[in-house]
Amino acid sequence: MKRKETREEAVKIAYCMDVNKDFNKSLPNQYIEHFELQEMDLEYLNKTICDMIDNLETIDEHVTENSKDWKIARIAKVDLAILRIALSEILYDDSIPSSVSINEAVEISKKYSSEDAHKFINGILGTVVRDIEK
Repeated sequence: MKRKETREEAVKIAYCMDVNKDFNKSLPNQYIEHFELQEMDLEYLNKTICDMIDNLETIDEHVTENSKDWKIARIAKVDLAILRIALSEILYDDSIPSSVSINEAVEISKKYSSEDAHKFINGILGTVVRDIEK
């Protein structure tokens, strides 16, 4: 499974975690076994999910600070999962260029979210990256 598909599965796991309010680090392995996923980039998946769980408060602060007048609770769960995975990459994985994380998040949002969600996601991620680069 390519990184792109693995990233989509990471978003699905992040979504499940949020819906169930269960941010257990063993969930990715349970998910992989349950759906019998083969050839997944397990190293990337586990690192990204663990980074998200370990830094959830910081990641959510970035989302809140950069989503004008939107509280976390108002953001669609799928959009929040996409943002959390992308920010895990941007903030905690130097091997992935920020532009790749943003582009992949936008593409995933076009596939799984509402019609205009990609604009919202692109705006938040772009602002975070610009703030980091200052």
